[in-house]
Amino acid sequence: MNNISIAVQGGAGEDSEFIKSHQSGYKKGLEDAVNTGYKILKGGGSALDAVENAVRSLEDNPLFNSGRGSALNNKGEVEMDASIMDGKKNNAGAVSMVRNVKNPVTLARFIMENTSHVFLSGAGALEIAKEEDLALEGDSYFITEHQVEEFIKDRKQDDYNAILKKRIHGTVGAVALDKAGNLAAATSTGGTPNCLDGRIGDSCVIGAGCYANNSSCAVSGTGDGELLIINVIAYSIAFYMELKNCSLQDACDYVIHQRNMDVEGDIGVIAVDTRGNLGVCFNSERMHRAWKNNEEKITVKIYK
Repeated sequence: MNNISIAVQGGAGEDSEFIKSHQSGYKKGLEDAVNTGYKILKGGGSALDAVENAVRSLEDNPLFNSGRGSALNNKGEVEMDASIMDGKKNNAGAVSMVRNVKNPVTLARFIMENTSHVFLSGAGALEIAKEEDLALEGDSYFITEHQVEEFIKDRKQDDYNAILKKRIHGTVGAVALDKAGNLAAATSTGGTPNCLDGRIGDSCVIGAGCYANNSSCAVSGTGDGELLIINVIAYSIAFYMELKNCSLQDACDYVIHQRNMDVEGDIGVIAVDTRGNLGVCFNSERMHRAWKNNEEKITVKIYK
């Protein structure tokens, strides 16, 4: 059997009492997402199908900040971002500021495969979802008790100027290699509590929070979204790997721990190369992640 690999991530950043008290739930969610994608790969399915369905699993899980568990912006509303990239065709799709779409990653894939565009946002993206009968949910579906508590807590602590300078966290993602040797990546987010409405993070920005190319690797990023955008994290890893002809893990370590060693903020990535080697790297207190290679036992971790 040719090598197959999949990895998922459920966000990187500071630790919290909520995360500590829900470790088993987070680990179960990560394991379910990996198994969902791995089953597709083992059956000869594409890396694209694997990452889409792994991310859908995380979007459906209310513990993770995407889809059903999305954060509430400063108006108490949900705006979601997502992207997906095909390493074989070097094609991508992305959506931002989406509401009511149950699985934004599926909408991103539809845009990639069925339109001449890469990136749609807001009402235009929602209209596509409605026209194509993609699954939609009412506002209440996306609002969890935990995210309401986070919204209220930050609302009490932050004034408008504090919100403008607030660090942004909360992502899920997946990367995969299929039996045909093709790579794919997908990333999705529900933003962060009390962020400004209209804010766009790295999860929908190709080259920042999502990148895949069969000549190098597939990457899904997480952490402070603005930092991943400014430093073009996902593409930098792939470019450095090609430029230096180095291993995937060396490229991840260089980009995060050396090239961006002076960056004040959290950055994390999961990645896979064309041989099925996985790369995992982060500079934060924790990063929810899980992976599986071929017939090896699944690995699930939150802390270093």
